[in-house]
Amino acid sequence: MERRGFIHDMLDVKVLVLYVMARVLYPVNLQKLYELVYQDDCLSYFDLAEAVPQMVESGHLERIESDRYVITEKGREACMVTEDAVAYPVMQRARDAVENYNRDVRRGSFVKAQVTPRAQGDYAIELSLNDEVSDLLKMELMAPTQKQAYRLSRAFSKNAEAIYHTIMDLLLTDDDESGT
Repeated sequence: MERRGFIHDMLDVKVLVLYVMARVLYPVNLQKLYELVYQDDCLSYFDLAEAVPQMVESGHLERIESDRYVITEKGREACMVTEDAVAYPVMQRARDAVENYNRDVRRGSFVKAQVTPRAQGDYAIELSLNDEVSDLLKMELMAPTQKQAYRLSRAFSKNAEAIYHTIMDLLLTDDDESGT
């Protein structure tokens, strides 16, 4: 039976892992790495679970923080030599997945939402949006239930920039511009 797809053996898996890990800006766990490299139906989680420990042992990847991985200098050098062996459609999908992941992690470092129970039985939601220098927006809301608090937290995390722009527009719009 003919095998379909672009990933056919362990070497293909390892080359794809190097390609992805060379572009990821943050340490990743095995599950996230699988999500990033799963760009071909011939690749399974078990292939990755076999390849990654071998790559750690060979010095191409380094295990940090108990279950997260980063690429080593040896891995980067090997990637530069082998990355053209990754099939173009797989390469494109993997690159897009990595770019989305990097963007989401970076954004997550700027948007914070924390839920804290209060003595009165309600919940405080501390929300902040910052840039690389300082906080742009910092506010605390109250919610009567934990469910509502987490809902507010998720909504802020998803829409932080739009909320910030709406608040700025409301504060900077002068109602007296018309002269009345």
